[in-house]
Amino acid sequence: MHGNGTAASSAAPSGSGSLAGAHSVEEILETHIKDPEQLREVQRVLYGFNCGHPVVPLQLPKESLAAASAASRPFDFRGYAFAAAPEELRPPRVVRIGLVQNAVVAPTTAPFAEQRQAIWDRVCEIVNTAGAAGVKILCLQEAWTMPFAFCTREKHWCEFAESAESGPTTALLQPLARRWGMVVVSPILERDGAHGDTIWNTAVVIGNNGNVIGKHRKNHIPRVGDFNESTYYMEGDMGHPVFETAYGRIAVNICYGRHHPLNWMGFGLNGAEIVFNPSATVGELSEPMWPIEARNAAIANSYYVAAINRVGTEHFPREFTSGDGKPAHKDFGHFYGSSYVAAPDASRTPALARDGDGLLVADCDLNLCRQLKDKWGFRMTARYPLYSDLLAAYTRPDYAPQIIRDPSL
Repeated sequence: MHGNGTAASSAAPSGSGSLAGAHSVEEILETHIKDPEQLREVQRVLYGFNCGHPVVPLQLPKESLAAASAASRPFDFRGYAFAAAPEELRPPRVVRIGLVQNAVVAPTTAPFAEQRQAIWDRVCEIVNTAGAAGVKILCLQEAWTMPFAFCTREKHWCEFAESAESGPTTALLQPLARRWGMVVVSPILERDGAHGDTIWNTAVVIGNNGNVIGKHRKNHIPRVGDFNESTYYMEGDMGHPVFETAYGRIAVNICYGRHHPLNWMGFGLNGAEIVFNPSATVGELSEPMWPIEARNAAIANSYYVAAINRVGTEHFPREFTSGDGKPAHKDFGHFYGSSYVAAPDASRTPALARDGDGLLVADCDLNLCRQLKDKWGFRMTARYPLYSDLLAAYTRPDYAPQIIRDPSL
């Protein structure tokens, strides 16, 4: 179930971010369900079947596997393949995508330049492994160049913000995109110099020629638990753009937008074939939701979803408080990784580890998107004018809910 990868085989130390000493839910299932038929049925219910069988493990290049093992810190490296039914009038449209999850490297007390450089160095190792493995669209995690410091409400973390088009992180990734002929989705903290140095949570889409295709700003900003992000940036102003790349039409639904079904729908209505969901979320808050939301979005919108979450526990120098009544503390909790890919036929890959850096590679036949539209007819059976009328009415101050009261009450 883990595929041809480099996941650690030994048990993880309890308290390290593991699940009771295991690296993932999949590891627990495989350890304790000994009957192959029972395991297959559990996989079918939890992960779906793609073209009648579990998602197939990829045979990853030996050189790439060796690079993952020999990296400065070895990382979890897995690969899977989604198929589509053969068609008579269209050839397969297979694109290899990659998802990167990583922990911060330097302590949050280190100079900012040192923190950023350590993350750059680490992630570039993984990016080059992805390129060597044939990945053509790669997505990094939310705000990947920095600690997720938005819990602190301290404004000096704004120093990590940079230009989406010409900042140092984009300049770092452009030659890698050209080298590997790879589209790179780079979620950063953006500083918009043209509009008063305003800060945004932004994903930059770098084309396979090293050009900046465009960007998208996070549509929904959380105000829950430790997530005090509106201290730094507000809701995005760019709608639901879909980027037509050399390898397919992609979109980016940043983090908290995954909780909003209409946000997912917007990217689907604009023609997305793959939607990346770069995130930063912690176990106590959202982990039971994580395996469900991306998969639901893929099913409802007939596209692939790549769900990416950062990993590790980030400790900050000073205590902070939040609106949930907890005593002052210095960390968010554990970012649980567990990145995966979901397909429009309700199948999905197993997840990367909960407690370590990783690269997940998936071959996606984009023909599956239209095949599932034809099968289920969700676009045909949707009632868009009906929904439009409801939403238009709801946004008016004089809206009255459509409630029919039992006359006997």
